[in-house]
Amino acid sequence: MGYPMAKNLRAGLGPDKTLLVCDVDTGALRRFQEEVEGQGPIRVVANGFEATKAANTVISMLPSAGAVSAVYLDPETGVLAGAVAAAADRGSDSIPEPKLIMECGTIEADTIASVAKAAQDTSASNLRNTLTFVDAPVSGGPMGAQAGTLTFMVGCEPTVSGQVFPVVQSYLEHMGNPDGIFLCGDVGAGTAFKIINNYLSAITSLAASEALNIGVKAGLDPKLLTDVINGSGGQCWVTSKSNPVPGVQQNVPSSRGYEGGFRIELCAKVLGMGSRLAETVGARTVLDKPTLEAFGEAISDERYKGKDARVVYKWLNESERK
Repeated sequence: MGYPMAKNLRAGLGPDKTLLVCDVDTGALRRFQEEVEGQGPIRVVANGFEATKAANTVISMLPSAGAVSAVYLDPETGVLAGAVAAAADRGSDSIPEPKLIMECGTIEADTIASVAKAAQDTSASNLRNTLTFVDAPVSGGPMGAQAGTLTFMVGCEPTVSGQVFPVVQSYLEHMGNPDGIFLCGDVGAGTAFKIINNYLSAITSLAASEALNIGVKAGLDPKLLTDVINGSGGQCWVTSKSNPVPGVQQNVPSSRGYEGGFRIELCAKVLGMGSRLAETVGARTVLDKPTLEAFGEAISDERYKGKDARVVYKWLNESERK
């Protein structure tokens, strides 16, 4: 996700802006530099510390809570340490330059809260309240990242959102749909919105796959069935944008062996986040546990492991009814 997002950002910033990039995959960094050559300056940095010390806006797209904690909070290589070092270089009599740091991955809510608290404390104690942390998780998957049509759900501290959100928009619109950048509330609200969206998306992936599998087993034409569903009350993103039945739609994961989409392991992970959020707030749920069980069974089979989440259709189609 981060690779195509960075490519779109480089293209959108224009040739007068320098883009700093950081990745654990050095091969990806070399390939990135080759592919965006001529669009504007690129500088490779080793870690969050170097990025934040040099830049006033840092955008991260990290895969896990552990990675977020390490990248932001490490006292030697972390983003917050870099902001403090940049301020120290300016001298104690100078007001630090305002810095915006944002995480765009789908990360556990408690991790986002802890990073936000650490950023707020660092900003208040060392940076004269010039550091702002924003959570801005995305929806749209790898296809949306490549096309630059992602949706962003932004959480920002209310007292500064009037100043900060327009700046956030100015960067995110290079990577997403300008009409799909939503200010959801305080820091952490973007993550809550995203978790709830993914909860629904995961469950509808299974529900749509079940419905279409019933039709295929009954001898119905899956493309015609899809057209009818999409013109009726059963229409959803899965049936209309990423149909799970191979051959029904072109350029979707199901029509290329379920490769290149949102991996079923990640889908199960974010569904689990939604289930835990429901427990935290005391919301009754019915569909999360059986859906998690279904994904878990599919993931345990080598035929489906690592594939796009819509491979749950293939798992259903190739399984015996219990």
